Amino acid sequence: MDSEIQKNSTLNTHHSSLFLVQTDTTVGFLSNDLDRLYSSKQRDKSKKILQEVDSFATLNTLTRVPNKYKKLVRNSKKTTFIYPNGESFRVIDKNSKHHNFISKFKIMYSTSANISGGEFDETFAREKADTIVETDFSISSPSKIYKISNYKKIRVR
Repeated sequence: MDSEIQKNSTLNTHHSSLFLVQTDTTVGFLSNDLDRLYSSKQRDKSKKILQEVDSFATLNTLTRVPNKYKKLVRNSKKTTFIYPNGESFRVIDKNSKHHNFISKFKIMYSTSANISGGEFDETFAREKADTIVETDFSISSPSKIYKISNYKKIRVR
C-alpha cells in the first residue's frame, strides 16, 4: 500500500492531512482533523464521525466496552459500535489490507469519501484529498452500526 501513495512520497502525519483511502468497507476520507472532514464533505456538525482504531488495546484506552458485549465487539468484522460515552469506533481487522495504513496512526476519524448524503465521485474525492493512498477504489457497503449500552444493543445501520 505504501508504494501507492501519491502527492507525497511519505505519509504526512500532519494533524490536518486528509487522506483518500480504500478502507476495509468502502472508499473513505481519514484525518485527525475533525473540522477538516466536516468541511470537505459539507457535513452537518451535528452528525458524528466514527473513529477507526488499529487494535482492541487502543480501543480500551478510548472507551469502556460494556462487559455484556465484549465478545461481540471482539468477534465483529466491519462493524462500528457507538459506546455509552457517545463515541463510535471500528476496530480494523489485522488481516485487512487497510490495517497496514491505520496502524501507522493508531486512531483516525473516518468517513465516506463523498459530499454528505451523495454518491462517491472519484474526481471530487481526489480534489479534496491531500494524499491519495491507493489508486484502485472499490465501492462497497458501509460498516454495520450498533449502539450498545450496559443493557441493550440497537442496530442503527
